[in-house]
Amino acid sequence: MQLNYQHHWIIDNMPVTWCYDVEDGQKYCNPGFPIGCFVTPDGRVKDACVINSEFNKKNTFYLFNHVDITIMYHSGKDENWPGARLVMARLRPQSYKHTDENNLSCEGPPMEIPGEFTNKLNLIYTYSVTFEEKNNIKWASRWDYILESMPHTNIQWFSIMNSLVIVLFLSGMVAMIILRTLHKDIARYNQIDSSEDAQEEFGWKLVHGDVFRPPRKGMLLSVFLGQGTQIFIMTFITLFLACLGFLSPANRGALMTCAVVLWVLLGTPAGYVSARMYKTFRGEKWKTNVLLTALLCPGIVFADFFIMNLILWVKGSSAAIPFGTLVAILAMWFGISVPLTFVGAYFGFKEKPIEHPVRTNQIPRQIPEQSFFTKPLPGIVMGGILPFGCIFIQLFFILNSIWSHQMYYMFGFLFLVFIILLITCSEATVLLCYFHLCAEDYHWWWRSFLTSSFTAVYLFIYAVHYFFSKLQITGTASTILYFGYTMIMVLIFFLFTGTIGFFACFWFVSKIYSVVKVD
Repeated sequence: MQLNYQHHWIIDNMPVTWCYDVEDGQKYCNPGFPIGCFVTPDGRVKDACVINSEFNKKNTFYLFNHVDITIMYHSGKDENWPGARLVMARLRPQSYKHTDENNLSCEGPPMEIPGEFTNKLNLIYTYSVTFEEKNNIKWASRWDYILESMPHTNIQWFSIMNSLVIVLFLSGMVAMIILRTLHKDIARYNQIDSSEDAQEEFGWKLVHGDVFRPPRKGMLLSVFLGQGTQIFIMTFITLFLACLGFLSPANRGALMTCAVVLWVLLGTPAGYVSARMYKTFRGEKWKTNVLLTALLCPGIVFADFFIMNLILWVKGSSAAIPFGTLVAILAMWFGISVPLTFVGAYFGFKEKPIEHPVRTNQIPRQIPEQSFFTKPLPGIVMGGILPFGCIFIQLFFILNSIWSHQMYYMFGFLFLVFIILLITCSEATVLLCYFHLCAEDYHWWWRSFLTSSFTAVYLFIYAVHYFFSKLQITGTASTILYFGYTMIMVLIFFLFTGTIGFFACFWFVSKIYSVVKVD
């Protein structure tokens, strides 16, 4: 009770809500109700104790051991079909000191437990049910009363406007660089005829002979890009379907099921992108590439997930996934996803490598001494700030829906933020990539991936802050579970944002070097 633990009940897939009046005469409906409440030794009434003036003894717990449940239904008589459908389930928690188990009544003094109580205590829990006909509420809009009481919409619009300002600022910067600076550069480079002028070349044209030199650890980069493409397509389709209303919160688990099924079926694009990029990087160990694409990142996620599940089994939690379901997930992974990845890789290796607009020199050129801002690490750290700034308010609501049992239903907002995130990741990476090329540093392959994927590090830092500031989780097992699931989220986000940044940068670099005349 001191930690404000909540009951969460479900009737006919609807959360049973506890509705009470708040300021301005509005009604707030909470999809959970507390076990009880506490009056502190100095007489301060905590949490739900405010609902009854009888809850006033100092250093006393009041247990909610009775609930009045009201089930409202939409009758089928008007539409000529037998039966009825539930449209609302509400309850009011009460506290009664039941003295006789055989003679129960819903009245009497509240169930008090003194703060220093140490003896055993027999408790009697009771409930009452009332049915009400409510034909003015349509079955399709039965969730409205819960959603209306969640005052998040204004904050969401603020978040979207904040993100749009960041996008406009970045777009302005990118447009200015591309239209003014790049346009001038290209015009000047293409006008140079005499050899004397050619000696004075500077900036990004100088590195044209090295800019498409294959990166170190190209195998790992191509695997990350394959997995990132798979996650990107999966996320896009899932959010699009949720936005259209196919994956409503009324259908519990639909979002997760859809995401897992899509991920399994999207092995082919992952294999294709990974194989094609690996071939472009002039890699030859194609068997290792295919196996890593099919097994590396899903393997890390599954191992993490299995350890979390093991902890839940040991603790005897009802949230643990049965062994049969784990076997089914493994069967989907090895039986469907892995073969599809092999098919994609087969077509990827059959294709020609991506042609670069300029030839690569035999001998790599020396990179000049870099200033602090054009060194790899400061650029990467700065690159993740702006994309994170676009999503952090939305992130708060997502973490609340996962860990604080609040409803998440604003998929339209989420889809909009998703699109803004794509644009911001692309623009921030292109901007920093241009600055690095101007500083004659041609190692852009890995940097373009890490610049936008560094957003995942900020996501992790935010999750740590959320854990300590918003959650009151105690116990080693619960802490391990929180960080275990957070690491899965961070890895998926790392691959997804990195892939977006990489392909935006790849397109940009190919484009600018294709319009410059090179001797």
